[in-house]
Amino acid sequence: MTAPPDDCLARNEWICGDYLSTRRHILLDAVGQHLQLTVLSVLIGLAIALPLAVLARRWGWAAGPVLAVTTVLYTIPSLAMFSLLLPVYGLSAALVVAGLVLYSLTLLVRNILAGLRAVPEDTRQAARGMGYGPVRLLLTVELPLALPAAMAGLRIATVSAVSLATVGAIVGFGGLGNLIYAGMNTYFKAQVLTASVLCVVIAVAADLLLLGIQWLITPWTRARRG
Repeated sequence: MTAPPDDCLARNEWICGDYLSTRRHILLDAVGQHLQLTVLSVLIGLAIALPLAVLARRWGWAAGPVLAVTTVLYTIPSLAMFSLLLPVYGLSAALVVAGLVLYSLTLLVRNILAGLRAVPEDTRQAARGMGYGPVRLLLTVELPLALPAAMAGLRIATVSAVSLATVGAIVGFGGLGNLIYAGMNTYFKAQVLTASVLCVVIAVAADLLLLGIQWLITPWTRARRG
């Protein structure tokens, strides 16, 4: 009777410390790419969503089309989205980032706009009475008061980007998704589980980080609850 292999890699176990020690550089590279895809896409999405939400708030007629377009984008399946963007970006990391940006717009635009709409009209009128122009009113009154709703959208968009980035494995730029995809093809249990757990850890850590930032930059919400 043949004795079982001594190491967990040879036994192809789900939990394997040897995998962590022998594949550390591969895991770090995958985590780094995953973080880059997520951060870049969310920042670009925020840079696009903010002016769209402001315009939709300023011109009420624009809110319907803006929300409709961004909502339709979010309903497109990820594989179809990447396929539609393929002729423009080719097989590159830019393809994945562009897809993640489009997906983030629904969450970001909708929440930022909701936050701007929630600013009391009497607060706006009081600021105008003090001589605030449109730009100063937006920057010092409306956007700060809209921060809680905007941060809620940012948290959801970030966690969503962490998850959707794994689909980029179909073009070779999926961060931890590359390891999950390769591990599933070869039934490499430790690789699939480890990469999946790291995705969850990144998502939870990102959400907690943004929640902490929100806590720091919105002290008035703590005072109101108190």
